[in-house]
Amino acid sequence: MKDQMYDAAASEFEAALAVEPAEPVMRYHYAVCLFGAGRNDEARRQFETLAKQAGRSPEVVYYLGRLDLLENKPVQAIHEFTSQEGNGKIADLPYYLGLAYVAASDPASAVKWLEKAASSTPRDYHVHYRLARLYSSLGRNPEADREYKLYQECRDAQKDTEVHARACNQALGESHAASATDACRPLFDPNDPEKLVLLGQLFGQHGAYAEAIEPLRRATQVDANSFDAWHNLGLSYFRLQRYKEAREPLERAAALRPDFFDTLNVLGATLYMLGDDQAALPVMEQAHKLRPDDSQLAQALRQLKQAMPRP
Repeated sequence: MKDQMYDAAASEFEAALAVEPAEPVMRYHYAVCLFGAGRNDEARRQFETLAKQAGRSPEVVYYLGRLDLLENKPVQAIHEFTSQEGNGKIADLPYYLGLAYVAASDPASAVKWLEKAASSTPRDYHVHYRLARLYSSLGRNPEADREYKLYQECRDAQKDTEVHARACNQALGESHAASATDACRPLFDPNDPEKLVLLGQLFGQHGAYAEAIEPLRRATQVDANSFDAWHNLGLSYFRLQRYKEAREPLERAAALRPDFFDTLNVLGATLYMLGDDQAALPVMEQAHKLRPDDSQLAQALRQLKQAMPRP
């Protein structure tokens, strides 16, 4: 999935579901892979099955709305998207809701939601392009010109970021992080949380956890609601065995994404290493619910329960 090899990933998840057909997390990832591969009819069947098995979570509703939009059913898409209005878990929900209103010939509502998307994700060139076209169709030419300009600037910036990311990744692969400073420096933009998180992730992928701390710490200061920044910061501290410092970032990440297994798993291990068994137990239990087939976690949870004093 990380490499966007969705067909290959879907085959693996399909095989796993044949063994564990009631496992919701696995079915969710399978459905997302089908969606990413453009196999929309199959994806819808899986998301609808998941909704029946585990309920209509925000993520499931979001993808059902995306599928409605792709099938030229904007009214149904609006119904799905607006049922999640006010839910901050889906960052690009305003964008797709705006597109649904465009398709439904409701330009006033479309402007409202695309402007909200431009405000919440100002570096997404797709948003500026769609908003520019909408302004132009409404005869609001000065605003359209502004958005077209922002579209071009964001598009150029993304291309530059991709070039710098490839250079940084190559340098890290060929030498120690300290020697890759020059290649990676362009990604350290103190006011761009996305670039900072990307830099921290690149350091982490090459085992340079100490070097990842500063860009990730800065990213949490610029965007306190960035799950990726908090998660990767906590993970970097954990990898460095700095468990006391790892606790707060992981707790912040878990508060933003309480159903994300990897965060809960590392947070539970961190609390255990700190000797706070009472706090570790509910975190590990929640992680176990999300992934009951994880044998390592199941064993750690059994050991923790056995070691705790009986009430």
